[in-house]
Amino acid sequence: MKLEHAQAIVDFVVREAPGPVSVFVADAHGELVAAATMDGAAPDTRLNARSDARSTRELAQKVREDAVERESFDPFFTFFLGGLAAFEGETRVGSVGVSGLPGEDDEALAHLALEAAGLSF
Repeated sequence: MKLEHAQAIVDFVVREAPGPVSVFVADAHGELVAAATMDGAAPDTRLNARSDARSTRELAQKVREDAVERESFDPFFTFFLGGLAAFEGETRVGSVGVSGLPGEDDEALAHLALEAAGLSF
């Protein structure tokens, strides 16, 4: 994930969010590149705004049916909607997580932010 993409994602989310959220952008290795927590966002949104799957929606569906998968995850990882993988062409370059709104809204905002930065999901 290029810094310019990460900053564009954070700027878009902060500008367009209809309420206080946290947004985290990670590189392809899961390392934080850029982040913001808006004034008024609940502290736990920082933990919710992360994903190492194509989407937190997809990951939740996968592990919901497999107790072993659920037990193997980081205890701080959550399956709230709002986490999306970021691609530049066919190459996965990182991920974005948005948390603080209803899950569908978090996910939609993350998707729009990726597009605004010139990346895809």
